[in-house]
Amino acid sequence: MNRENKRKTYEKGYYKTHACHDTFTCKVCGRPCVPEYAGSNHRNHCPNCLSSLHVDIEPGDRASDCGGIMEPIAVWVRKDGEWAIIHRCKRCGALSSNRVAADDNPMKLMSIALKPLCEPPFPLERIEEMTALMGGNDAALSRGLRKGSTHRQR
Repeated sequence: MNRENKRKTYEKGYYKTHACHDTFTCKVCGRPCVPEYAGSNHRNHCPNCLSSLHVDIEPGDRASDCGGIMEPIAVWVRKDGEWAIIHRCKRCGALSSNRVAADDNPMKLMSIALKPLCEPPFPLERIEEMTALMGGNDAALSRGLRKGSTHRQR
């Protein structure tokens, strides 16, 4: 690589308009991450553990001095139905959203998506009591949820 091309890769905003063909090793799980199977020109997280590095302030600008590990904490669905991953920096707490890549680990994505249902902010043992407090009187529904039923019994 000649000096001119090397300097060009570090210009401000270069990755906003140019594909990133760099292969990198994940700092969390150690797997090699290649852009070929991402389904996009911008591989920005590990397809195995979905972690990333805090290198951007705005997508592609490489302007962040933090460099912390961005852990996947949630997923959300965009208007067009495309999934995206919410990352939070372990060092500074910054949040960012990244498109799901074609080769991302589907089990990891589903585990992140289901985490709020598996670990609710209240004890499941108190669901009947909380339902009554909210004015609900459908004890059958409460008992069904407690026993693991997923549908309402009549």
